[in-house]
Order: sequence, then structure tokens, then C-alpha cells
Amino acid sequence: MLNGIEQTANQTIQLIHQINELMQQAANDIQTFSTKLYSKDLLETLFVHPYTKIEFIEKRLNITRQTASKHLKQLESLGILHSTKLGNSKYFINHRFYDLLSHS
Repeated sequence: MLNGIEQTANQTIQLIHQINELMQQAANDIQTFSTKLYSKDLLETLFVHPYTKIEFIEKRLNITRQTASKHLKQLESLGILHSTKLGNSKYFINHRFYDLLSHS
């Protein structure tokens, strides 16, 4: 039983390291594109869930809907996010984060 707990803990630690690497890659990509776009809060919001919405960015960064939409479109052009429309809502998928979570 302890071996199972140890194995699960090691897998979780590995997953955390992989998420940190993805966050660092995204931070580097954003900063290379535009230092004005980069913020720690924006980066963390992209990794709370494997998807985000304009409303999430708007509330977390305390910015207008138009600015949040502009930021998300820039992140999409960088290849960090991929947008998809579901019903009346538009979701921005962090595809690398989603792939990591779905394959662990």
C-alpha cells in the first residue's frame, strides 16, 4: 500500500514539474511577443483550468471586456490558446495544458 502512495506522489510531483515548465514556456512566449501583455496574473489565469473565457480574464485582471478579448486573441495568435465556440460562449483552450492533463 505504501508503494502505491509513493508512486502516486511521484507521478503528482512529475506532473507539477511539467505544468511549471509549460507555464515558463508560455511566459517566455508572451514576454518575447510583448512585455506589455505579460503579467503574472494573466499567466496564472491561463493555468487555473485548461480553458478560459473573456469573463475570467476581465475579472482576474480588472480590465475591460474589450481589452480582455484583445489579450486572448493575441495569445491565440501566439499559439498558446485555441478558441472554440460552444453555444453562446467562446472558450479559449490552453491546448498544451489540456493535453498534459488528459494524458497523465
